[in-house]
Amino acid sequence: MPAKPTGEGARFLLAGGGSGGHVIPLLAVARELRRRGHSLFFVGTSRGLENKLVPAEGFHLKLISVGGLNRVGLGRKLATLAALPFATAKCLGLLRGVDAVFSIGGYAAGPPVMAALLRRTPVIVMEPNAVPGFTNRVIGRFVRRALVSFPETARFFAAGRAELTGLPVREEFFQVPPKAPGGPFTVLVTGGSQGSRTLNRAVKESWPLFQRAGLPVRIIHQTGPEACEALRAEFAGTGLEGEVVPFIAAMPAVFAAADLIVCRSGAGAVSELAAAGKPAVLVPFPFAADDHQTRNAEAMERAGAARLVKDSEMTGQRLFAVVSELTAAPETLAAMSHAARRLARPGAAARAAVILEETAHFRLTAAPRPETIR
Repeated sequence: MPAKPTGEGARFLLAGGGSGGHVIPLLAVARELRRRGHSLFFVGTSRGLENKLVPAEGFHLKLISVGGLNRVGLGRKLATLAALPFATAKCLGLLRGVDAVFSIGGYAAGPPVMAALLRRTPVIVMEPNAVPGFTNRVIGRFVRRALVSFPETARFFAAGRAELTGLPVREEFFQVPPKAPGGPFTVLVTGGSQGSRTLNRAVKESWPLFQRAGLPVRIIHQTGPEACEALRAEFAGTGLEGEVVPFIAAMPAVFAAADLIVCRSGAGAVSELAAAGKPAVLVPFPFAADDHQTRNAEAMERAGAARLVKDSEMTGQRLFAVVSELTAAPETLAAMSHAARRLARPGAAARAAVILEETAHFRLTAAPRPETIR
């Protein structure tokens, strides 16, 4: 591993936010950089989840005013375009003393990344989706390095600048052991922290089908907070084995108990599936920006790690059919599990930190260090 920059360490700006899918991987890299003795700060908005999570981790967050451009109305788009020059100008001032910018995309990343390109400050991006989001597509040819999760994503960046690192995932997912044989076939259905109406409806519709078939299936259904009580009461009357819960905090442990996982296909979800080596039925959220969840699910399906079912096609009958098929095909499940494991990329946060160190070291040795902001 290359030596770290000496002296006071390098200084980094971390850009991106809005959703947990953007903020949580950034925090993993930030913790690694802090552990290695570097200084850093975040740039985000007051509306995004970064405004809560970043200060809670002890990192400084500098706020800018900017909105989204993708899948928004004309009024919002015009307001964002009008605000962009001011947000970018503010970021130009924040870049004094910064050795490199690390971005994971999202609307909050646009101004700091554009400012970095204008100042010729190196930009390293992490793109966890099979198809980059709007910001990373726009700047793809100009970034110093691109850290990707799927081989096909490399085509959106300059030749030789993409590296397959994966997305930072909690270590507990990599430690999930293969499911031991025996016991009821366990299906975990999760629509994320807020749940999924499509998955909630399909699971409910599937209960009488599993009842009539007498299939020995155990269903763990994470519904989100709003639908839980009603679904839990109805499930209790089915006689089926399992549980209905609003939220799962210890998700790696539940992954370990599952033979099959039915879920959405955001970058975090597919990265966790790969880390744990779990076969999955992926139901992409149809309104995700740039339809990136469908592209992620397609990549997982091509690799042999998952089955893709469109949101519009996910019914109780379809869920029952795919679960029934896979319960009778343990060799298929084993192959899907192996295929998922092959997609796992441990150490993504540490690798991102090393690349940032290498970039900062080159910058520090190639030119005098500018004044550092405090």
